[in-house]
Amino acid sequence: MSGDGLSCDPGEATKLLYDLLYTEPIKIVLMPGCSGVSTLVAEAARMWNLIVLSYGSSSPALSNRQRFPTFFRTHPSATLHNPTRVRLFQKWKWTRIATIQQTTEVFTSTLDDLEQRTKEAGIEISVRQSFLTDPAVAVKNLKRQDARIIVGLFYETEARKVFCEVFKEKLYGKKVVWFLIGWYADNWFKIKDPAIDCTVENMTEAVEGHVTTEIVMLNPETVRGVSNMTSQEFIAALMSRLGGKNPEDTGGFQEAPLAYDAVWALALALNKTVAPLKAKGRRLEDFNYNNHDITSEIYRALNTSSFEGVSGQVVFDAQGSRMAMTLIEQLQGGSYKKISYYDSSQKNLSWFGNDVWIGAGPPADRTVVIEEYRYLSQKLFAALSVFAGLGILFGIVCLTFNIYNGNVRYIQNSQPYLNNMTAVGCMMALAAVFPLGIDGHHVHRSQFPVVCQFRLWLLGLGFSLAYGSMFTKIWWVHTLFTKKDEKKEKKKQHLEPWKLYATVGVLLAIDFLSLVIWQIVDPLHITVEKFTREAPKEDLDVLIQPLLEHCSSEKMNTWLGVVYGYKGLLLLLGIFLAYETKSVSTEKINDHRAVGMAIYNVAVLCLITAPVTMILTSQQDASFAFAALAVVFSAYITLVVLFVPKMRRLITRGEWQSEQQDTLKTGSSTNNNDEEKSRQLERENRELQKIIQEKEERVSALRNQLAERQALRNRRRPSSGQNQNHNAPPPSSQPDPKSLLPPPGYPNPTTDNHSLPPSFSNSSNLYPADSKMSRNHCQNSQIPLLYK
Repeated sequence: MSGDGLSCDPGEATKLLYDLLYTEPIKIVLMPGCSGVSTLVAEAARMWNLIVLSYGSSSPALSNRQRFPTFFRTHPSATLHNPTRVRLFQKWKWTRIATIQQTTEVFTSTLDDLEQRTKEAGIEISVRQSFLTDPAVAVKNLKRQDARIIVGLFYETEARKVFCEVFKEKLYGKKVVWFLIGWYADNWFKIKDPAIDCTVENMTEAVEGHVTTEIVMLNPETVRGVSNMTSQEFIAALMSRLGGKNPEDTGGFQEAPLAYDAVWALALALNKTVAPLKAKGRRLEDFNYNNHDITSEIYRALNTSSFEGVSGQVVFDAQGSRMAMTLIEQLQGGSYKKISYYDSSQKNLSWFGNDVWIGAGPPADRTVVIEEYRYLSQKLFAALSVFAGLGILFGIVCLTFNIYNGNVRYIQNSQPYLNNMTAVGCMMALAAVFPLGIDGHHVHRSQFPVVCQFRLWLLGLGFSLAYGSMFTKIWWVHTLFTKKDEKKEKKKQHLEPWKLYATVGVLLAIDFLSLVIWQIVDPLHITVEKFTREAPKEDLDVLIQPLLEHCSSEKMNTWLGVVYGYKGLLLLLGIFLAYETKSVSTEKINDHRAVGMAIYNVAVLCLITAPVTMILTSQQDASFAFAALAVVFSAYITLVVLFVPKMRRLITRGEWQSEQQDTLKTGSSTNNNDEEKSRQLERENRELQKIIQEKEERVSALRNQLAERQALRNRRRPSSGQNQNHNAPPPSSQPDPKSLLPPPGYPNPTTDNHSLPPSFSNSSNLYPADSKMSRNHCQNSQIPLLYK
């Protein structure tokens, strides 16, 4: 039953089988060719007690003794390729392969066996594709899955279709290695096939460098076997029979040694049965389809066969399959070159060392992905660290200055303890720049969560201290000095320091509790962000997998939303209060305008930086630059605005200057404190008392003069005569009591020595209207000084 004559058609084989069984003479042994026919014949043969010996069947399914109890073959099972393939994978250090198969039982069984063997060897089959007639989709899938080491299981005609698609998809070259079956004709890819639209040149380019595993079908050694022929003599005889026909165009040429040895195996087995059958009184000629004893003797003789044939040592295993060596070849420059032999029974690989690769060597079994962590630019980190360090030093200078000059009234009126908190908070925020820039380049991954904690706590508490103390000032200024007039005077008298400290404490406690809850409920940990793989500039079979480490938690967005929402409201409220109090003048917090300016800058920087850094989280340099610069600028602006004017004032004016000089040299509201006003009023009061003393002394002298003139006038009246009575002034009337009151701003008259007499309050009554001397005297007097 030749496979060529039947084109391996199981239907035709079934018809021929029944024709043979029911046609004389009786058959003892059937010898099918290909696996499809052998499967059908071997399964049915046991019903007629027939031995089946195949020379070209390689299906692993035929190794099933329960299904095919009388089957033998001189062609090794296709699974014999698999130990060789696994050994080559291990030699070239491949742990990931792909497969593509034609959907037939022989190839499916072979692939199942290969999958089992690769699994035992720790090799992964990442992609497994199959096709029935059109391999286009399967090849595209291999390309899409980045298959590099590909095992192809298909017949020769389908192989041409596969590699035409391989050429179209460019799934070949120095990055790809194909493993094919070795029993194709040597020029199989050059044969014109109307089923494909690729040229011979296309096919030759696509198949270059592929590796084949082939059962050794011709003994490589010059040894005369049972037929008294060497393998070379057998090939010469076969060529003479072909009459000069090209062997590559002759189907089954490669399996010819196996067929020749199959005939010898059968002949030797039949000869071996003669003696046992004779002992039982039987002959081979007595065989019929119901005679099981003769079949058992033939089976036993074949099972114990062992001879040197033209294909090599002929031995059958327990499943009836031929045990043989494997030949490994590689297509180099359009022709196959032997590169190794492998004896699976001895696990011996005979390597010739003449393998050739398109690239520098065997390609990688996959695109080598190199994980590369993205780290912060060290120059950027160093530059901002220097600024942060200088800011911390400047904060220490400001804090020292504020503490050292705490007894200076100007510093005392600025609430120095709140300013100290602001300086400490700024230094903590600046210190957070260092952990913000620390990543896997500086610390081990196990220590990175600690860095995350430092970032969070330094920024959180630093903001609470720095901004909270400034917010407290502006809050109380707004609370006390922007009320109605009837409440203002009352509230101006009450600004206890403990209220300021309590406000800062509340803000600090809120932040502290929120951070504690965050770290208990959902602590920060390290997460790794993966980016799109990048190909290096060099022509290497590798890809770079960029990675970036982040500090994160399970509900990071929720926590950030809560914190940013609370801080954002504080910033907006601070801006509003600073605007409302911009025109307020108070001595109790004399630097509230500077605090308002600092709040403006801090709020604007924070409100811009927070969303920007969330957007730029995947860009480590930009994110760090925005966050660090916002912290640095906010701290610098706050320290400069709050402390530099104070330093400048004390340096330029000096602490030794008197408070009066401070008052005269500046008209600002910061010099008009209660104590200065009290001293000024006391000085004015003393000056006014001196003026009043002088006026009283002058008034006393004038009274004496008036009394003397009045007495002189009274003496002159009797001697003037009655004819002058009509010119005499009317008698003095009692003066109005209201006229006796002093001018506004002077004390009421009392009984002491400094009081004014009642008559002086109406001095016009003391001078007659026609008294020239009185008028002249009044003109020269110093009485108007009383009303200066």
